[in-house]
Order: sequence, then C-alpha cells, then structure tokens
Amino acid sequence: MALTITNVKTVTCAPQGRQQLIVVKVETSDPGLYGWGCATFTQRAAAVVTAVEEFLKPFVIGMDPQRIEDVFQAALTSSYWHSGPVLNNALSGVDEALWDIKGKLANMPVYQLIGGKVREAADMYSHASGETFEEVEENARKLIERGFRYVRAQVAVPGYTGYGSRARSKAGQAIWEFAPYVRIVPRLFEHLRKTLPEDVELLHDIHQRIPPIMAIGLAKDLEPFKLFFLEDPFAPEDIGYFPLLRQQSAVPIAMGELFVNPAEYVPLVKDRLIDFMRVHISDIGGFSVARKLAAYCEFFGVRTAWHGPGDVSPVGHAANLHLDLTCHNFGIQEGGYFNEAAREIFVGCPEIRDGYMWANERPGWGIEVDEEKARRHPWPDQPLRGGWAPLRRADGTICRQ
Repeated sequence: MALTITNVKTVTCAPQGRQQLIVVKVETSDPGLYGWGCATFTQRAAAVVTAVEEFLKPFVIGMDPQRIEDVFQAALTSSYWHSGPVLNNALSGVDEALWDIKGKLANMPVYQLIGGKVREAADMYSHASGETFEEVEENARKLIERGFRYVRAQVAVPGYTGYGSRARSKAGQAIWEFAPYVRIVPRLFEHLRKTLPEDVELLHDIHQRIPPIMAIGLAKDLEPFKLFFLEDPFAPEDIGYFPLLRQQSAVPIAMGELFVNPAEYVPLVKDRLIDFMRVHISDIGGFSVARKLAAYCEFFGVRTAWHGPGDVSPVGHAANLHLDLTCHNFGIQEGGYFNEAAREIFVGCPEIRDGYMWANERPGWGIEVDEEKARRHPWPDQPLRGGWAPLRRADGTICRQ
C-alpha cells in the first residue's frame, strides 16, 4: 500500500517564557511514522496555527510524504499569492516534518541524506548585552569562560530602548533615537578591543533601526575594530544601498533574517554585496528552500549564519544545525539555549558544549516531542498576543523594530 499523509496538527508551547513556539506534526498511513517541523512565528503565532490547520492540512492529506519537493511546490503555489511570513512558516512546519519522516524511513539523521558531515559540530556565537560597557564586557567574559570564541555585543543607549536596555520614557513607551546609538556603538567596541582577549571575534547587530546613510557611516567607524560581521545594516526595502556600503567599508556584512522571498536575497548574493546569509529558515519556507539557498551562496563565497534566536523551537535549531554540518560554506551559528522545561518537551535537543552546537545521531532531526508536557506550558496571556509594542522616536514617530 502506498504511503500517504493522514493528518497534520500543530503543537504549541512556551517552555522558555514569552516565545510562543509552534511545531507541526505530520502523521502517515504507516502507524507510528510521523515527523516534526518548526513553524514558529512568535509575533503572529495564532495566524500560523490557522494557516496550518485550516489550509495546509486538508491540502496535503493523501499526498505521498516521500515526495518532499512535490509537496513543497504544490503547497507553495496553492494560495496563488504565495510568500509572506505566515504562509512560509506554516509551509516550513510541513516541509521540515517531511524531512524528519524521510530520515526515519532511511534510519539516518537528515544531514546524512544531503551529503553527510563536513564538520563535527557548528561553531556558535552568543549575545553579550548590558547597560554599560563594563556590563557588556563582564557578560562577554562569562561566554568566553564557557568556551565561546564569537560574541555579539550590544549596549544600552542611555535613556532609550534597545538591546541590553530596560529604559522607557516617563509615559512607559519604548523610545529610540538614531544619533545617540550611532555615537555610542564605536565607543563600545573600542572598549571591548582594549579589554577582551585579542582572538575573540566580535559581532554587532544594527537591526535595521537607523537610516541607511547613518548605517554606512557606522560601518566605516567600526572598521578599525575588525568585526567578524555587522548585521542587518539596512531593512530589506533598502537593499539598494548595499553597493554604496560596499564601496565605503570593508566590514563583513550579515543580512537576511527579515527576508521572506528569494527576490530579496538573490541579487545581494549574485553581486557579492553581503558576506553572511542570515535568513530565518522557517520564515523563507523551511529546510527545502534553505538547502537550495545555502548551495547558491556557496557559488558566490557567501557563508551561512542562520538566524537562531530564542523564538525558534528546538526542532528549528536542529534544522539549522543539520545544514551547518553539511555546508562547506558554513560561517557561524547563532546560539539557542534550552532550559529544563524545553528539554523535557523536546527530547533530543542539540547539545551546546565548548562554544559548539552538536547533533545527536538519531534518525531524522533526532528530536521527539512530548505532547503531554507541551500542554503544561501553554502560550502566555499577552495583551498583543506575542506582538511587539510600538517603538517610537522622541517626537512620536514610529520606528522599525
């Protein structure tokens, strides 16, 4: 009898606080054969659940789970207007679950299905933030003591909201200004280069929060401090500024966590305008498309640096890791931490040791999800349902988050 998809369901939980995780379970006509995929989009989580259960589920039931590319292409185009983070994350959940099934059928980890390892583990970076230069330095040293060789450093801008800062205006709103941030960041890295070991690689994320021309100026100011990379200098809609940035600065550039469509990243890779591809794998549609993107980047000397924040499920981190292990053009992996509750729900989480992320040798992603324990950690009751409150300039103008 032919193998078919018989059911698709979402499992939701929040074992690590506010992050609303979503994983998708695809069940098959072979009893006990199923797969897990990550569909987490914390800021619009309920919309992704609806997209999976109301639209993708009836569409893929009856299809052959072994025909991953066929299922992916059919589901991608079935809505006519395709792309976008909600539909892409929903599609990712199904796509990654099919790869998990494929690995279980072959009795191999997914990385073995796509060429096998070219490295034993994935080098990671983690985040050191703080209210002061000294606090950032202290947190960086803690990471270095744990074996990390790469540290992303962010400092608070006094009186404003940002990485490492809990500041709010008197009205309780999140306030942001461009110029104070641009002035303080070079001073942070001057301090860190004087106080941290010379061989520690430093990174910084602009998070596309400043005007493009100011980002170009900041990149020039940071050049003496030899960053490993400078992340997201521009928003996706401002990628036309990249040629000018390339002419002005030799700081390596990482870009991509906000991309949802190949039209955004293809020209940047083709024209060698970035150095690291930072896409959020579920946000572009899942493992299948990310695998193709990694291969495309290899031809142009662009290294991978997949987005790996706290609002990626352990299944999503495993998908990142399996690509990291197989891509010759791997650059770095953003670190994810799994608390005790997450490890109890997601049995087989990737291990983090000595600044590396390690995969287990189990078939598929190597992760089993305890659905009963997931139910004990429901999504928190949040006024904006996981969305972010407005970020404004001092005069009240809305800013990019």
